[in-house]
Amino acid sequence: MRVALFVPCYIDQFYPQVAISTLELLEKLGCTVEFPFNQTCCGQPMANSGFEHLSIRTIQNFIESFSGYEYIVAPSGSCVLHVREHFKIASQTSLVKQVQERTFELCEFLHDVLQVKALDAKFPYRVGLHQSCHGLRGMRLAQCSELNAPEYSKIKPLLSMVEGLELVPLSRPDECCGFGGTFAVSEEAVSVKMGKDRIQDHLAHQAQVITGGDMSCLMHLEGIIKRQNLPLKVLHIAQILNHGW
Repeated sequence: MRVALFVPCYIDQFYPQVAISTLELLEKLGCTVEFPFNQTCCGQPMANSGFEHLSIRTIQNFIESFSGYEYIVAPSGSCVLHVREHFKIASQTSLVKQVQERTFELCEFLHDVLQVKALDAKFPYRVGLHQSCHGLRGMRLAQCSELNAPEYSKIKPLLSMVEGLELVPLSRPDECCGFGGTFAVSEEAVSVKMGKDRIQDHLAHQAQVITGGDMSCLMHLEGIIKRQNLPLKVLHIAQILNHGW
């Protein structure tokens, strides 16, 4: 299976280890992974700031870089959702639609496409799962608690395959962390308070590590954790699923 690795810009700049873990994990699961070197930002920051119309060239570059691949996989629900939903402002050619349909969030790809049934990962820690808003309510990676509907998750089954990992329950399992892209800049005080509330929920349930599928949300939480010198670590889910092989 030929897979193109799409690395979001904040992962490329601040958390390259997440991209490396994603690459290694996909290869261990039998994929042939390629990294298109001309890729850049998908344009989400511009859209978040109200300048979506200025991201056309960024979208065109994405299409040019990733067309021709069987699958495009990214360790980010927010960036994948942007590709699927906001690329509609570009001319809706068959090529654009094809790239949109072939772009997958990592956990979604492992669950739906590869249908992973077992992992050799080991991670003997108490882990709290942060479900990002884009992944949860946009990508439908799990059921939202506000809906009266059967529970499901594409993330928890993967974590359950990791030897030694104990997934801790949370009081508010799908509450926003307050990052919201440029919201964290324009509404700093609200954003920080929301982040503190999410961290406190994990601390109250004695989590040692917070994980999730969006490093942007985890970056926000990690900043608060470090400034308050709290006994918590933050790791992207790719790092946990790839740990100990």
